[in-house]
Amino acid sequence: MAAEDIHVRLCLQDIIKLDLEAKALIQDIRDHADTAEVLEDLSGQAREKFNKLRAKIDDLARLGHEQDTTADKEAILTNVKTLKQTLSGTLTSLRQANLATQLTIERKTKEQLLDGGTQVRHRGQGNKETLAKMAGDITESLLSLNRTMASQVQHSETTMTSLVNSSSSVGEIQDEFQHMGGHIQHSHRLLTKYGRREFTDKLLIFLALVLFFGTVLYIVKKRIWPS
Repeated sequence: MAAEDIHVRLCLQDIIKLDLEAKALIQDIRDHADTAEVLEDLSGQAREKFNKLRAKIDDLARLGHEQDTTADKEAILTNVKTLKQTLSGTLTSLRQANLATQLTIERKTKEQLLDGGTQVRHRGQGNKETLAKMAGDITESLLSLNRTMASQVQHSETTMTSLVNSSSSVGEIQDEFQHMGGHIQHSHRLLTKYGRREFTDKLLIFLALVLFFGTVLYIVKKRIWPS
């Protein structure tokens, strides 16, 4: 039983660690993803954390079903339910951060292209031949921008549809974060309980050994020095 308690404790610690790391990556997406490449890299790291977190929660559920007592089983499975709800809310936060950051990158790209076209037009006002060439370049840039925006709008519509489909869980996010503190406290109490049980098991084993050797000595004494 002591070994199972240790496994539960380590699993809970890994879950809390992975959850905090995933939330940190979401914040990095909001603060530092200024290009599409950086956004894709951070999103990939976040998805990897979520896969590991989901696997750890499944491990905790398995350990809960293996408990010897009903009270321990119910306590662990209650934790599993809360963790799954929190995971769902954090995944929604990742989608929202990706969408908001992607729209910001698109807006900046559009502004840079338009500013570049304006600067080119100003430099070429004194020369008709140069102006004609620059007009062609601007037209090409605008066509490229139009194609890029069409592609991005299509992607944004797909992402927005995904968010709408998951909107049923958005209303629960605030309550989940409010209950996160209680969940961590509950996990701490559960870990403390397993620590005390491990000490109690060792004490009982020690007392059993003392009783056993005392009985052996008593029998040996009776056989050597019978009354």
